[in-house]
Amino acid sequence: MTIKPLADRVVIKMLEAEETTKSGIILAASAKEKPSVAEVVAVGPGGLVEGNQIDMYLKVGQKVLLAKYAGTEVKVDGETYTILRQSDVLAIVE
Repeated sequence: MTIKPLADRVVIKMLEAEETTKSGIILAASAKEKPSVAEVVAVGPGGLVEGNQIDMYLKVGQKVLLAKYAGTEVKVDGETYTILRQSDVLAIVE
């Protein structure tokens, strides 16, 4: 099954959180923060949303930063994805 987002929506897959700190300390699963970096999996077509023209600038494969609690998580074929509006993305990681 595939997910095709509508309007100004984007489907992302969260990247794994770091398991060790910069100083080499291994973190327990409960101590890890929710990652805020994700990879774009699918992008909607944009268009007219709530009376405003929305152009999509995100592309599949880009890594992005997002707010900690942005979007809605969904499970498809055992994989967890997040669907959110393009405006919820804070930055593109280059």
